[in-house]
Amino acid sequence: MKRSRREFLKKSGGCALGMVGLATQMHHMGVMNIMAQKALDNTKTAGGANYKALVLLFWSGGNDGNNLIIPNHSDSAISNYAAYANTRSASGLAIPQASLWPIAVPRLGGLTYGLHPNLGPMTQNGSTIVNNGIHDLWAQGKLAAVTNVGTLVRPLTKSQYQSSAYKKPFQLYSHSDQVNQAQTGNSLTEVFTGWGGRISDQLTQSQNPSGLVPMITSIAGAQLFTAGQTTLPMAISQAENDTDTGTNNLRTVLNPAGFGTNPTGSTLARLNAFNALRGQDLSSSYVAAASHVTDLAMQANTALATGQDTTPEGRFPRTGLGFQLRQAARLIKNRDQLNINRQIFYVQIGGFDTHSNQPNNQSNLITEVSQAMRAFWDEMVAQGVQNDVTLFTLSDFSRTFQPSGSGTSVGTDHGWGNHMFVMGGSVIGGNFYGSLRPDGTGNYFPTLTMGGPDDTDSSSNPRGRWIPTTSVDQYAAVLAKWFGLPQDAATLETVFPNLDNFATGTFPQLGFLP
Repeated sequence: MKRSRREFLKKSGGCALGMVGLATQMHHMGVMNIMAQKALDNTKTAGGANYKALVLLFWSGGNDGNNLIIPNHSDSAISNYAAYANTRSASGLAIPQASLWPIAVPRLGGLTYGLHPNLGPMTQNGSTIVNNGIHDLWAQGKLAAVTNVGTLVRPLTKSQYQSSAYKKPFQLYSHSDQVNQAQTGNSLTEVFTGWGGRISDQLTQSQNPSGLVPMITSIAGAQLFTAGQTTLPMAISQAENDTDTGTNNLRTVLNPAGFGTNPTGSTLARLNAFNALRGQDLSSSYVAAASHVTDLAMQANTALATGQDTTPEGRFPRTGLGFQLRQAARLIKNRDQLNINRQIFYVQIGGFDTHSNQPNNQSNLITEVSQAMRAFWDEMVAQGVQNDVTLFTLSDFSRTFQPSGSGTSVGTDHGWGNHMFVMGGSVIGGNFYGSLRPDGTGNYFPTLTMGGPDDTDSSSNPRGRWIPTTSVDQYAAVLAKWFGLPQDAATLETVFPNLDNFATGTFPQLGFLP
C-alpha cells in the first residue's frame, strides 16, 4: 500500500529523533508546535557565552548516608563517633574511626567529621596512586555537603510526622515513588515533569536560542528528571560499548543509522531522498517541527564530527559512571560548536539497595563514584570551566541507622533523610549546609539517637530513619538560582510549586553556591 509523503515524514522524523534520543516527548503535539515556532524564531547564533552546566549524579537504590559522612569527634553535646559506633559496631556495619578521612566543619565550630575511606586516595600495588578521590577537594573548598536532605511537603517535626493531621510525602520508603519525588521536586502529588526539565522550559529560549542539541541530556536512559512541558530532552549512550577506547565516540552516538555517503551503495540514495522529502508538507506544524528537529540533529552530528570531541581517555576510570561522565565532559567541550550556553546532565549509578553485604557492596560503589567524580573535576580544570560546572548528588533516600542482620550479611533497610555532595569551582566548599534542626542545638547534622528527636519511630521500636530538615525543593532551588533561573515568584512557583511551604529564612543556611 502506498504511503503519503506526510506519513513517511512522520515516521522518518520519529526515527531521526531517536537518532539523538529525543523520543521521550515526541508524541506531544504542543511540543512539536513549539519546536516549529522555534524554527522561525531562532535568529541568534551563540555558544559558550556565560556558560554554565549542572550535572546530576543520582545514586539509585538509596545510598546509606550514615556511612558516607560520620562524626569523628567526641563532643558530648552533639552526636559523636561513640553514638555511631554504639549502634553499628556489634553488627559489623560501623567503619573504624581510624580509617575515616577527616574533615573539619567551620559552621559547627570546627568539629571533625569523617568521610568514607573510599572517598580518599586509592592505591594499586601498594604504592601507585590510581585516583586521588574527592576527599582533598573538601580542603580546597571545592566540595560541600548538604546534610539531611529528603522529600518533604513542608517542614516536619517528629510529633507532626506521627500525627495524621500533617501531610507527608506519599508512599514513603518506596523506591519508585521516592525516586520520582526526588526527580520531580514534588512530594504532594504525582506529576510527570522533572525539575530539571522545568528549568530547561524556562531557560532554553533565552539561553540556548539556536542550540543544536537540547539543554538537557541524560546519559542514563529516559528519566523523569529531564522531562518538561516544552523541553525535548536528549538521551545518549554512555559509550559505543563497554570496551570503547576510541576518542571519537560522540561522532557515532549522534550519527544517523542507515544513511550514508557511499556513492556506490543504497545508503546515499536513501539519504538524498530523505533530505528531499523533509522539504515537503511544511505547512503542517507536526511535519515542520519534525523536519526542524532532524535538521538540528544532523547539524549537531556534523559539528561533533569536526569539533573538539576528544578528552583524555586515561583520566576517566573504565566504569559505567566513568563512561557517563566522560560523555558529559565531551559535550561540555563542544559547547561552542553546539551553540549552547546552558547544559543540564543526568548520570546515574545503581546498586545502593544494600539490604545485605553492605560493607563490601557500598564500598565498591563509593570507590566508583569517587574516582569518576574526581576524574570529571580534573577534566573540568583541564578545560578551564571548573567554575562554570557544578556536579551534585541525589538518591532515593538514605538507609536505616539500625543495621539489618550481622556479619557478612549485614545490611540496612529503607530510610529517609540523606547527605548530598556538591562539587565545583563555584561551590563554597569545605562545609556543611542545610536547615538547622528544630531542637535549638544549632546543628545541621541529624541526632544519631535511636528513637530520638530526628527518628521517625518511637523509642520502643526505633529504626533510625531521619526526618529530613532540608527538602529536595530547597536544595534544588539553590542550584537553579546559580544556573540562572529567574527568581520571580511566578517562575519559582512553576518550577518548584511547594517551595513556599518552607521558611525563607532557610536560604542563607543553604548558601553553598553564590
